[in-house]
Amino acid sequence: MKARVTIMLKDGVLDPQGEAIRHALGGLGHKGVSGVRQGKLIELDLTATDPEAARSEVARMCEGLLANTVIEKYSIEIA
Repeated sequence: MKARVTIMLKDGVLDPQGEAIRHALGGLGHKGVSGVRQGKLIELDLTATDPEAARSEVARMCEGLLANTVIEKYSIEIA
């Protein structure tokens, strides 16, 4: 079973890396980009066979280590 965790800054939290990417894209001639939010994608190979148990375990991983839940939000996909 695989889990895919997408971690992004919460709305309202400044994203200096995203702004740097937007600025660089503009410098390369891509003028149609008005905003960029940069995040993380983490893929996990799990030994679990129950999707709900896997989702619960990955959520605990996110809360304990993978995401800074003060400023980041996360979503989990199980496949």
